Amino acid sequence: MFNFDEIMIKKCFELARHAGRDTFLNPLVGAVLCDFEGNILSTGYHKKYGEAHAEVNCINSYSGDFSKTILYVSLEPCSHYGKTPPCADLIIEKGIPKVVVSTLDPNPIVSGRGIEKLKQAGVEVKVGVLEDEGRALNKVFFKNILSGKPYVATKIATTLDGKIATLSGSSKWITGAQAREYVRNIRSSFWGIMSASGTILADNSNLTCAVPLTRIILDNSHKIPSDFNVFKENGSRIIYVSNSRRNLPSHIEQIEFENYEKLFLDLYELKIPSVLVEAGAGLNSRLIKEGQIDYLYQFIASKIAGKGISYSDENNISDINNSKKLKFLGSKFIGEDILLEAEFVV
Repeated sequence: MFNFDEIMIKKCFELARHAGRDTFLNPLVGAVLCDFEGNILSTGYHKKYGEAHAEVNCINSYSGDFSKTILYVSLEPCSHYGKTPPCADLIIEKGIPKVVVSTLDPNPIVSGRGIEKLKQAGVEVKVGVLEDEGRALNKVFFKNILSGKPYVATKIATTLDGKIATLSGSSKWITGAQAREYVRNIRSSFWGIMSASGTILADNSNLTCAVPLTRIILDNSHKIPSDFNVFKENGSRIIYVSNSRRNLPSHIEQIEFENYEKLFLDLYELKIPSVLVEAGAGLNSRLIKEGQIDYLYQFIASKIAGKGISYSDENNISDINNSKKLKFLGSKFIGEDILLEAEFVV
């Protein structure tokens, strides 16, 4: 069924995605200005943190009469002075009679206030168009604002029967080359990549990709040799997490580990908005058990390992009704393997 509001909000989502990583610490936002006949007059998106918001770029791209226009925007217009003036004020100043919004801003200093300011000025406001999609677009921003922690995902490769390795520890390679290449795309959408000593010792991994990623290394017992690849300076930030400080080169930041909740709070304070976990059974099991994982990328190979190692063995759930619950979001073939994506249900 044709729904013009949804079509325009989807256009806002498309525009918002153009910014990629450049808007952190701000959300991804797109805006579209239409006339009453449905003709698009101008578009805009928030391009970079500290610069003009989507609504401003959209409005400033049109020089005509605003009295018969509708502004579509993927996130509630701001109502306060930050690095830029309030977008709600500009909308009111231009005399735009109607605004259609996908989601409210979760930030307490904004949430609902931008909408209320518009309504008090006589602007017709519609909120909640494709709200779930709008929240998904800014899932990292929502998690950051509401919890003060990074958005955390884990990437796992398993056999069809859910094993990440055989009992002997053999795991190279469970999935095919195309799946491994696809992982690089996933990595590039995150700001930090986390792994633990067991995984790093097993493959001397670099924990790098095409974009600069903060390497977060968990090594409570100081097991990782100082000449391993993960410690090499290549322009990327490195954060070493341990029970005690270690004599390491000055380019490596160190955090004292207390618990996982505190660790993720610390990482967000260090301006890391999202983390991809690439680890084995130990770290994954503990993070899942403590509810620290938001999202799952599971690559499934057409292999059966039989008795082997699962990525969640430490959860020890006796009653099936107490299982960790996830919401499936989609699946697709990546070469000869299947990628399953799901989010954990709180």
